[in-house]
Amino acid sequence: MLGSGGAAVGFGLDDLTRVLLLGALVLVAAIVAVRISARSGFPSLLLYLAIGVALGENGLGIAFDSASLTQVLGYSALILILAEGGLSTSWGSIRPSVAPAVVLSTLGVVISVAVVAVACRLLLHIGWDEALLVGAILASTDAAAVFSVLRRVPLPSRVTGMLEAESGFNDAPVVLLVTALAERTTGAGGGSWWELGLVAALELIGGAAMGIGVGYLGGQLMKRFAGGSSGLFSIGVMAVTVLAYAAAATAHTSGFMACYVSALVLGNLRLPHQSAVHGFSQGLGWLAQIGLFVLLGLLATPSGMGDQVVPAIVIGLVLLLVARPLAVHLSLAPFRIPFRTQAFMSWAGLRGAVPVVLATVPITLGSRTGEWIFDLVFILVVVFTLVQAPTLPWFARRLGLTEEAHSVELDVESTPLTELGADILAVTVGPRSLLHGVEVLELRLPTSANLTLIVRGTERFVPESSTTVRHGDQLLIVCPESQLEQVSQRIRAVSEHGRLAGWN
Repeated sequence: MLGSGGAAVGFGLDDLTRVLLLGALVLVAAIVAVRISARSGFPSLLLYLAIGVALGENGLGIAFDSASLTQVLGYSALILILAEGGLSTSWGSIRPSVAPAVVLSTLGVVISVAVVAVACRLLLHIGWDEALLVGAILASTDAAAVFSVLRRVPLPSRVTGMLEAESGFNDAPVVLLVTALAERTTGAGGGSWWELGLVAALELIGGAAMGIGVGYLGGQLMKRFAGGSSGLFSIGVMAVTVLAYAAAATAHTSGFMACYVSALVLGNLRLPHQSAVHGFSQGLGWLAQIGLFVLLGLLATPSGMGDQVVPAIVIGLVLLLVARPLAVHLSLAPFRIPFRTQAFMSWAGLRGAVPVVLATVPITLGSRTGEWIFDLVFILVVVFTLVQAPTLPWFARRLGLTEEAHSVELDVESTPLTELGADILAVTVGPRSLLHGVEVLELRLPTSANLTLIVRGTERFVPESSTTVRHGDQLLIVCPESQLEQVSQRIRAVSEHGRLAGWN
């Protein structure tokens, strides 16, 4: 645009320089925050929020109060976070957990919303529409928080699979529910509860179907036409997940469900350049998390949140100690999940950016309750993330859920491995693992699998058949793709029962 004197007005090069300077400094600070988080156990998402608050009105004075822009950018970030989570999730590891995760992300959400709503009605003395809205906003576990925290805890694959699948699936129904309830608080909502439930079910099923179709067809298309360049291929794969979201949303089905399911399909098609795809998606996921939490910190005004501190703590305790355990127990009871696993699942229901982003929905729709709900949700997320996230490893150990031999599929450049039909597994030998003292020959791995490297402290060496495994060792095993699960099960069996595992 030109002003009256012919000079350009609006965003110019000087503004670009300032934005780039500030943005680069924020990213550098966020990267440092990741290292601090890894060493201290302090949740990195709270450090990102702190950066945003420090830049905002109560800090350096940057004025930002656009809830609508925060919601749009928050949804965009969530697409990238869900895509990264789906691409890096092994279907084999979550397959036994999909059914309980689906029940937990649907029936569990309803139970959680109902319990929190009753608490809000009785303790905060607010109307049922507002109480249900608060319950819905707080019902979703956060994909970014779950993916970043749990993958550092050596849990059994079924537990990790349930939590990751739940956090990937439950965003979609919660977004639909929050939008419908927010519209009711403004007087714009219509239709009965059974109509809302039917529409939500159809949108979720349609989104899942769209995700499967777009993910499979998009993966085959990328494999055929973009397989020569790892960088181009990575961009194409991420574009397919965004396409799944946009196509599903255009068809009035659940875009978030389509995005996560399409990424899950793409991540398990054994496509080439998997290392590059995972690296690229992880980078975008980190960027989305950093940008989202900093933005939420900018939007918040802590000096004006004092009235919501006590209500946030009270409702958070109800959510953590009553609503979440009840939702987990009633949802998982038909699957005969052990009590200690249910206890950990209850404590690991992490909330993060998703509830705070959803708290902007009432504001953008003009609801009279929007401001105080945002403040309450913001305080609740900060306080209970501080309580839950750092204690997860300790809680898992107290419940006896941690694995002494924790194996993960290594993320390496996979084109030659794919051509050879091979895969790589990394195993960490825990302090109480019965792998200690076992010779390589006594592992009795499948004949086509081979323990190729042992890392022991600062020493790295190729083992012989008589080499003895010790506590703290890191083992590198190469095997055919078809035997990956068999090798993992064999390592776990020896870790739990010793060298005689499997002998009848």
